[in-house]
Formats: sequence, C-alpha cells, structure tokens
Amino acid sequence: MKTLPKVKAWGQKPVTSNQRLNLGFTLVEIMLAIVMLGLVVTTVLASFNAVFSTTEALESGSDIHEMAKNCLKRITTDLESVYVVQPPIYKPPEFDEPPDDYRIVGSSEDSSGTGFAQLRFCSRAHLRFETSNRNGLAEIIYYIMAKEDGNLVLKRSDNLYPYPDFEEKGSDPTLCEHVKSLAFKYYDDEGSESDEWDSESDEFGFATPTAIAIQLEIEDSVGIYNFETLVKLPVYRPKKE
Repeated sequence: MKTLPKVKAWGQKPVTSNQRLNLGFTLVEIMLAIVMLGLVVTTVLASFNAVFSTTEALESGSDIHEMAKNCLKRITTDLESVYVVQPPIYKPPEFDEPPDDYRIVGSSEDSSGTGFAQLRFCSRAHLRFETSNRNGLAEIIYYIMAKEDGNLVLKRSDNLYPYPDFEEKGSDPTLCEHVKSLAFKYYDDEGSESDEWDSESDEFGFATPTAIAIQLEIEDSVGIYNFETLVKLPVYRPKKE
C-alpha cells in the first residue's frame, strides 16, 4: 500500500526548526514577567500600608479630639460658674493684708524646663470625689504636671474652703494627656489682651477679666493638634476708679 504524499495547504509555509523553538517563552520574557509581577505586588502592599496608616491616624486623631473636647468643656463649665466679689464688699488689700480668697490669678509656671500657664480662680462648679457631701465655692487650679515617663498632663485641683496652700498632687484628676503647650489669654472690659492676670494687683486695677481664651496643644506619635476656645465670664469686677 502506497503512502499518499502530504498535501501542503495553499499559502502555508513549512515550519522550520528555529520557528519551533520560538513557540515557547524566552528567559528574558520570563524575567520581565517576574519584574512586572513584583511591581504589582509592591504597589498593592504599599496601598494596604497606606490604608492601615491612615486608619491608625484617624483613630488617634479621633481620640485626641474627644479628649480635648472634654477638657475644654470642663474648663468652660468651671469658668462660667466663676465667683467674683464686688465692691463695696470687696476692698483692695492693704500692704500687710492677705490676698482675696476669691482672686483670679493667671501666671506662667515652669515644668520640665518649659513654661506652661497656670490659672487659679473660685467657682461654684465643685466636683465631689470623696465621701464628703459638702458643697460650696471651690478653689480651682489648672496646672501642668510631668509624669515619670515624661508625659505632660493637665491637672485640675478642686478644694473647698479653707483653701490649702497649692501643691501638685498625683491624685488630682487629669483632664488631658500628651500636652505640648497650654496658654490662657485674658481680656479686660476694653478688649485689651494680656498673657497673665492678677485681680489683686494695682497693675490690673484690682479688676477681674471679662473673658478668658484657652489655647491647648497636644502632641502624639501621629502629629500635633491645636485647640482653642473663648469663655466670656458671666460676671466681672471693673477697674478701681
């Protein structure tokens, strides 16, 4: 039986040995594919890291904002309940007389080599943290204290009469942590601004401020956050004529 000759299709060229080798992938093509795959994987992982970092920053910022909100709300409540003695009951102290128990004093104190504001006044917004049921006018002092780990915190001292000599106490409630700076701005009845205040001083006419601005700066591993608010006092003592 004779084998019939293979019939070549019209227009079909015979496949050479070199063309048979070109039907697979070359080493260069494989390497290019690996490089491209690596680029894609790197881009995807970077996107995931960016998402996780953004989520962490948002969560941290949310916590910071909530803490600052509660802190400023507490200070605002205290200041809106401030107590001020008016003339003729109030009389400027003589040279050898003790200062008014209900004075308003804003100063700058030093904590860990950094200046921080301190504010002292009397308020009806006393908070009871002990078993005592006493109420009355409380001496409120806001101050910055450094913890053992170096973290600076904003503390609130609250004492009923008779008011003790001020001292920093770890038992005082902490209003805010990770404090970078704290400042108070005081405004008189003409709108003039001052970084400090002393209602028992002739420099301020034995007056109390009409408004107090709070500037709070908090810093964590993510960034720095700034918060401000202005509290208009419900009562003030005008300058002595």
